[in-house]
Amino acid sequence: MYQVWLFVAPALYANEKQFVIPFVGLTAVGTLTGAAFSHYVLFPAMIGFFATFTFTGITFMPRVEEVFGLYVRMLLGMVAVFQIPTLAFFLAKMRLVTARFLWVKIKYAVLIILIVAAVLTPSPDPWNQALFAAPMFVLYLVGIGAAWLAQPKQRSKETKLRLVFTAAAIDQAWKHHRSRTRTRFRS
Repeated sequence: MYQVWLFVAPALYANEKQFVIPFVGLTAVGTLTGAAFSHYVLFPAMIGFFATFTFTGITFMPRVEEVFGLYVRMLLGMVAVFQIPTLAFFLAKMRLVTARFLWVKIKYAVLIILIVAAVLTPSPDPWNQALFAAPMFVLYLVGIGAAWLAQPKQRSKETKLRLVFTAAAIDQAWKHHRSRTRTRFRS
């Protein structure tokens, strides 16, 4: 990811170049988390599923080359998938997307997630496709949250007016309360 950053950095403004440390750090965390998820959850579940297809006279005996190839493809796929929140965060930081945009387009994201899961899954069964699609969907939602955190917080005129009216109402209520408590103590 650092090499990707070095490739992209010349096209960025000086204030955008300050994101190199968080970018490399978050991609490293996403890489480690994706690799751990693939190694400890996804791959054992998939091999266990394939092992259930043992019948009388047919024994499940996978070849090492095929299993290793499957393992590497799944590992690289999950490492790429676990970069979704990092990508959403930095695209929002650079003001290319917003959390609202990502939320509005969620139906398209679900469709794309299911298509990618179908392509990445080595078998046509829905169990393995769901096993691939579930973390992608969760990470898309985490990406929406990351984009919401990254976008600049600017209050609209409407919000400012609501704050002014709320403050005025609280002030009036406080003055009314104070005048009532003063009259009670005087009488």
